[in-house]
Amino acid sequence: MRGFTDMVARLVADRRPTRLVACLDLDWRPAFRVEALPSYKAHRVPGEPETAPAGLPEIVPDNLEPQIPVILDVLAAAGIATGGADGYEADDVIGTLAAGERTDGVLAVSGDRDLMQIVRDEPVPVRLLYVGRGLAKAEHLGPADVSEKYGVPAGRAGEAYAEMAMLRGDPSDGLPGVAGIGAKTAATLVGRFGSWDELRAAVDDRTDTRLTPPVRSKLAAAAPYLAVVEPVVRVAVDAPVRLDRSDVLPATPADPDRLVALAERWGIASSIERLVKAMAKAAA
Repeated sequence: MRGFTDMVARLVADRRPTRLVACLDLDWRPAFRVEALPSYKAHRVPGEPETAPAGLPEIVPDNLEPQIPVILDVLAAAGIATGGADGYEADDVIGTLAAGERTDGVLAVSGDRDLMQIVRDEPVPVRLLYVGRGLAKAEHLGPADVSEKYGVPAGRAGEAYAEMAMLRGDPSDGLPGVAGIGAKTAATLVGRFGSWDELRAAVDDRTDTRLTPPVRSKLAAAAPYLAVVEPVVRVAVDAPVRLDRSDVLPATPADPDRLVALAERWGIASSIERLVKAMAKAAA
Protein backbone atom coordinates (compact mmCIF):
# COMPACT_ATOMS: atom_id res chain seq x y z
CA MET A 1 0.00 0.00 0.00
CA ARG A 2 2.69 2.43 1.03
CA GLY A 3 5.02 1.58 -1.84
CA PHE A 4 2.30 1.90 -4.47
CA THR A 5 0.96 5.18 -3.09
CA ASP A 6 4.46 6.64 -2.86
CA MET A 7 5.20 5.59 -6.44
CA VAL A 8 2.03 7.24 -7.76
CA ALA A 9 2.78 10.39 -5.75
CA ARG A 10 6.29 10.60 -7.16
CA LEU A 11 5.13 9.99 -10.72
CA VAL A 12 2.45 12.67 -10.42
CA ALA A 13 4.86 15.16 -8.85
CA ASP A 14 7.61 14.55 -11.41
CA ARG A 15 5.55 14.09 -14.58
CA ARG A 16 2.56 16.33 -13.82
CA PRO A 17 0.05 14.38 -15.92
CA THR A 18 -3.32 15.88 -16.78
CA ARG A 19 -4.87 12.42 -17.08
CA LEU A 20 -4.09 9.22 -15.19
CA VAL A 21 -5.46 5.67 -15.19
CA ALA A 22 -4.41 2.79 -12.92
CA CYS A 23 -4.87 -0.29 -15.13
CA LEU A 24 -6.09 -3.54 -13.62
CA ASP A 25 -5.68 -7.25 -14.32
CA LEU A 26 -9.26 -8.51 -14.49
CA ASP A 27 -7.92 -11.78 -15.89
CA TRP A 28 -4.26 -12.54 -15.24
CA ARG A 29 -4.28 -15.53 -17.64
CA PRO A 30 -6.89 -14.88 -20.34
CA ALA A 31 -8.64 -17.83 -21.95
CA PHE A 32 -7.76 -16.77 -25.49
CA ARG A 33 -4.05 -16.89 -24.65
CA VAL A 34 -4.29 -20.20 -22.79
CA GLU A 35 -6.25 -21.76 -25.65
CA ALA A 36 -3.55 -20.70 -28.08
CA LEU A 37 -0.66 -21.76 -25.84
CA PRO A 38 -1.56 -23.86 -22.76
CA SER A 39 1.87 -23.28 -21.19
CA TYR A 40 1.16 -19.54 -20.90
CA LYS A 41 1.88 -18.62 -17.25
CA ALA A 42 1.01 -22.20 -16.25
CA HIS A 43 3.97 -22.36 -13.87
CA ARG A 44 2.27 -19.69 -11.72
CA VAL A 45 -0.71 -21.93 -11.02
CA PRO A 46 -0.29 -23.88 -7.76
CA GLY A 47 -0.02 -27.64 -8.15
CA GLU A 48 -0.95 -27.70 -11.82
CA PRO A 49 0.90 -29.03 -14.86
CA GLU A 50 1.86 -26.95 -17.89
CA THR A 51 -1.55 -27.64 -19.39
CA ALA A 52 -3.36 -25.85 -16.55
CA PRO A 53 -6.69 -24.48 -17.84
CA ALA A 54 -7.61 -20.80 -17.75
CA GLY A 55 -9.54 -19.49 -14.76
CA LEU A 56 -7.32 -20.88 -12.02
CA PRO A 57 -5.95 -18.51 -9.36
CA GLU A 58 -2.42 -17.17 -9.51
CA ILE A 59 0.15 -17.81 -6.79
CA VAL A 60 0.13 -14.55 -4.80
CA PRO A 61 2.02 -13.83 -1.55
CA ASP A 62 -0.36 -14.10 1.42
CA ASN A 63 0.45 -10.59 2.62
CA LEU A 64 -0.13 -8.97 -0.78
CA GLU A 65 -3.66 -10.03 -1.66
CA PRO A 66 -5.42 -8.20 1.24
CA GLN A 67 -3.68 -4.95 0.29
CA ILE A 68 -5.20 -4.76 -3.21
CA PRO A 69 -8.71 -3.69 -2.08
CA VAL A 70 -7.16 -1.00 0.12
CA ILE A 71 -5.13 0.34 -2.80
CA LEU A 72 -8.34 0.50 -4.85
CA ASP A 73 -10.05 2.36 -1.99
CA VAL A 74 -7.19 4.88 -1.89
CA LEU A 75 -7.40 5.47 -5.63
CA ALA A 76 -11.18 5.94 -5.48
CA ALA A 77 -10.99 8.37 -2.56
CA ALA A 78 -8.25 10.31 -4.32
CA GLY A 79 -10.34 10.48 -7.49
CA ILE A 80 -7.82 8.61 -9.66
CA ALA A 81 -9.42 6.52 -12.38
CA THR A 82 -9.01 2.77 -12.64
CA GLY A 83 -9.56 0.83 -15.84
CA GLY A 84 -10.05 -2.82 -16.66
CA ALA A 85 -11.43 -5.16 -19.31
CA ASP A 86 -13.17 -8.48 -18.63
CA GLY A 87 -11.07 -11.35 -19.94
CA TYR A 88 -7.94 -9.25 -20.42
CA GLU A 89 -4.75 -8.37 -18.60
CA ALA A 90 -3.63 -4.94 -17.45
CA ASP A 91 -1.14 -4.79 -20.34
CA ASP A 92 -4.08 -5.09 -22.74
CA VAL A 93 -5.85 -2.23 -20.98
CA ILE A 94 -2.74 -0.06 -21.33
CA GLY A 95 -2.27 -1.10 -24.95
CA THR A 96 -5.90 -0.34 -25.83
CA LEU A 97 -5.88 3.08 -24.15
CA ALA A 98 -2.58 3.98 -25.83
CA ALA A 99 -3.71 2.78 -29.25
CA GLY A 100 -6.92 4.79 -29.07
CA GLU A 101 -5.37 8.04 -27.89
CA ARG A 102 -5.41 10.89 -30.42
CA THR A 103 -5.06 13.98 -28.20
CA ASP A 104 -2.34 13.64 -25.57
CA GLY A 105 1.02 11.95 -25.43
CA VAL A 106 0.98 8.72 -23.44
CA LEU A 107 3.42 7.47 -20.82
CA ALA A 108 2.86 3.86 -19.76
CA VAL A 109 4.50 2.94 -16.45
CA SER A 110 5.23 -0.75 -16.01
CA GLY A 111 7.82 -3.31 -15.02
CA ASP A 112 6.67 -5.62 -17.82
CA ARG A 113 8.97 -5.68 -20.84
CA ASP A 114 6.07 -6.73 -23.06
CA LEU A 115 4.89 -3.12 -23.09
CA MET A 116 7.92 -2.08 -25.10
CA GLN A 117 5.83 -3.15 -28.07
CA ILE A 118 3.40 -0.21 -27.65
CA VAL A 119 5.94 2.59 -28.15
CA ARG A 120 5.34 4.78 -31.19
CA ASP A 121 5.66 8.37 -32.46
CA GLU A 122 2.37 8.82 -34.35
CA PRO A 123 -0.41 9.90 -34.14
CA VAL A 124 0.68 10.89 -30.62
CA PRO A 125 3.90 9.87 -28.86
CA VAL A 126 3.61 6.74 -26.73
CA ARG A 127 6.49 6.05 -24.38
CA LEU A 128 7.21 3.43 -21.74
CA LEU A 129 8.66 4.23 -18.34
CA TYR A 130 10.11 0.80 -17.63
CA VAL A 131 10.38 0.29 -13.86
CA GLY A 132 11.54 -3.32 -13.84
CA ARG A 133 14.47 -2.34 -11.60
CA GLY A 134 12.49 0.15 -9.55
CA LEU A 135 11.44 3.75 -10.08
CA ALA A 136 14.88 5.10 -9.17
CA LYS A 137 16.40 3.21 -12.12
CA ALA A 138 13.48 3.68 -14.50
CA GLU A 139 14.15 3.81 -18.24
CA HIS A 140 12.22 6.20 -20.46
CA LEU A 141 11.83 4.37 -23.76
CA GLY A 142 10.56 5.36 -27.18
CA PRO A 143 10.97 3.67 -30.56
CA ALA A 144 14.58 4.82 -31.02
CA ASP A 145 15.51 3.58 -27.55
CA VAL A 146 13.90 0.16 -28.05
CA SER A 147 15.63 -0.09 -31.42
CA GLU A 148 19.02 0.72 -29.92
CA LYS A 149 18.54 -1.49 -26.88
CA TYR A 150 17.40 -4.62 -28.72
CA GLY A 151 18.65 -4.16 -32.27
CA VAL A 152 15.20 -4.14 -33.87
CA PRO A 153 14.32 -1.79 -36.76
CA ALA A 154 13.53 1.74 -35.57
CA GLY A 155 10.75 2.26 -38.10
CA ARG A 156 8.56 -0.36 -36.42
CA ALA A 157 10.36 -0.87 -33.14
CA GLY A 158 7.27 -1.74 -31.09
CA GLU A 159 5.93 -4.38 -33.47
CA ALA A 160 9.41 -5.75 -34.06
CA TYR A 161 10.07 -6.06 -30.33
CA ALA A 162 6.97 -8.27 -30.01
CA GLU A 163 8.16 -10.42 -32.92
CA MET A 164 11.61 -10.76 -31.36
CA ALA A 165 9.96 -11.84 -28.10
CA MET A 166 7.95 -14.51 -29.93
CA LEU A 167 11.11 -16.00 -31.39
CA ARG A 168 13.25 -15.61 -28.28
CA GLY A 169 10.60 -16.81 -25.85
CA ASP A 170 10.12 -15.81 -22.24
CA PRO A 171 10.29 -18.43 -19.46
CA SER A 172 8.64 -16.01 -17.01
CA ASP A 173 5.48 -16.19 -19.12
CA GLY A 174 5.78 -19.83 -20.16
CA LEU A 175 6.75 -18.98 -23.75
CA PRO A 176 9.17 -21.60 -25.07
CA GLY A 177 10.37 -19.59 -28.06
CA VAL A 178 12.20 -21.25 -30.94
CA ALA A 179 14.89 -23.69 -29.85
CA GLY A 180 18.32 -22.39 -30.81
CA ILE A 181 17.14 -18.81 -31.47
CA GLY A 182 18.38 -16.30 -28.90
CA ALA A 183 17.67 -12.61 -28.54
CA LYS A 184 20.37 -11.42 -30.97
CA THR A 185 19.44 -13.86 -33.72
CA ALA A 186 15.75 -13.05 -33.19
CA ALA A 187 16.42 -9.31 -33.54
CA THR A 188 18.45 -9.89 -36.70
CA LEU A 189 15.66 -11.97 -38.20
CA VAL A 190 12.86 -9.49 -37.56
CA GLY A 191 15.08 -6.78 -39.01
CA ARG A 192 15.15 -8.62 -42.34
CA PHE A 193 11.37 -8.73 -42.71
CA GLY A 194 8.64 -6.13 -42.80
CA SER A 195 6.12 -8.10 -40.78
CA TRP A 196 5.52 -11.28 -38.81
CA ASP A 197 3.49 -12.76 -41.67
CA GLU A 198 6.35 -12.09 -44.08
CA LEU A 199 8.83 -13.85 -41.82
CA ARG A 200 6.58 -16.87 -41.38
CA ALA A 201 5.97 -17.13 -45.12
CA ALA A 202 9.72 -17.22 -45.73
CA VAL A 203 10.04 -20.41 -43.65
CA ASP A 204 8.29 -22.40 -46.39
CA ASP A 205 9.88 -20.48 -49.25
CA ARG A 206 13.27 -22.05 -49.84
CA THR A 207 14.08 -19.42 -52.46
CA ASP A 208 14.03 -16.70 -49.80
CA THR A 209 17.70 -16.18 -48.97
CA ARG A 210 16.97 -14.03 -45.94
CA LEU A 211 16.83 -17.27 -43.95
CA THR A 212 19.88 -19.51 -43.81
CA PRO A 213 19.21 -23.26 -44.00
CA PRO A 214 20.02 -23.85 -40.29
CA VAL A 215 17.72 -21.02 -39.17
CA ARG A 216 14.96 -22.15 -41.55
CA SER A 217 15.24 -25.65 -40.11
CA LYS A 218 14.84 -24.33 -36.54
CA LEU A 219 11.85 -22.21 -37.49
CA ALA A 220 10.25 -25.08 -39.38
CA ALA A 221 10.61 -27.35 -36.36
CA ALA A 222 8.80 -24.73 -34.29
CA ALA A 223 5.98 -24.25 -36.84
CA PRO A 224 3.14 -25.28 -34.48
CA TYR A 225 4.36 -22.76 -31.90
CA LEU A 226 4.84 -19.98 -34.47
CA ALA A 227 1.31 -20.54 -35.76
CA VAL A 228 -0.32 -19.74 -32.39
CA VAL A 229 2.05 -17.46 -30.48
CA GLU A 230 1.16 -14.10 -32.02
CA PRO A 231 -2.08 -13.39 -30.07
CA VAL A 232 -0.34 -14.60 -26.91
CA VAL A 233 2.47 -12.04 -27.14
CA ARG A 234 0.80 -9.12 -28.90
CA VAL A 235 -0.78 -6.68 -26.47
CA ALA A 236 -4.45 -6.23 -27.33
CA VAL A 237 -5.45 -2.86 -28.75
CA ASP A 238 -9.19 -3.48 -28.85
CA ALA A 239 -10.02 -4.71 -25.35
CA PRO A 240 -13.44 -3.60 -23.98
CA VAL A 241 -11.92 -1.19 -21.47
CA ARG A 242 -14.13 0.41 -18.83
CA LEU A 243 -13.04 3.30 -16.61
CA ASP A 244 -14.68 3.80 -13.22
CA ARG A 245 -14.55 7.59 -13.59
CA SER A 246 -13.09 10.36 -15.74
CA ASP A 247 -9.35 9.94 -16.30
CA VAL A 248 -8.74 13.67 -15.67
CA LEU A 249 -6.43 13.91 -12.66
CA PRO A 250 -8.16 16.08 -10.04
CA ALA A 251 -6.34 18.81 -8.13
CA THR A 252 -7.96 17.72 -4.87
CA PRO A 253 -9.20 14.33 -3.62
CA ALA A 254 -12.69 13.21 -4.59
CA ASP A 255 -13.42 12.11 -1.01
CA PRO A 256 -10.94 13.74 1.39
CA ASP A 257 -12.64 12.42 4.53
CA ARG A 258 -12.45 8.86 3.25
CA LEU A 259 -8.80 9.37 2.34
CA VAL A 260 -8.01 10.59 5.86
CA ALA A 261 -9.83 7.60 7.35
CA LEU A 262 -7.86 5.19 5.16
CA ALA A 263 -4.60 6.91 6.07
CA GLU A 264 -5.32 6.57 9.78
CA ARG A 265 -6.61 3.00 9.62
CA TRP A 266 -3.69 1.62 7.65
CA GLY A 267 -0.86 3.82 8.92
CA ILE A 268 -0.08 5.38 5.56
CA ALA A 269 -0.70 9.03 6.44
CA SER A 270 2.66 10.25 5.13
CA SER A 271 2.16 8.48 1.81
CA ILE A 272 -1.36 9.90 1.44
CA GLU A 273 -0.07 13.37 2.25
CA ARG A 274 2.56 13.09 -0.46
CA LEU A 275 -0.07 11.98 -2.96
CA VAL A 276 -2.40 14.88 -2.16
CA LYS A 277 0.45 17.39 -2.45
CA ALA A 278 1.55 15.88 -5.76
CA MET A 279 -1.98 16.15 -7.18
CA ALA A 280 -2.13 19.82 -6.24
CA LYS A 281 1.30 20.41 -7.74
CA ALA A 282 0.35 18.72 -11.01
CA ALA A 283 -2.69 20.96 -11.37
CA ALA A 284 -0.80 24.18 -10.57
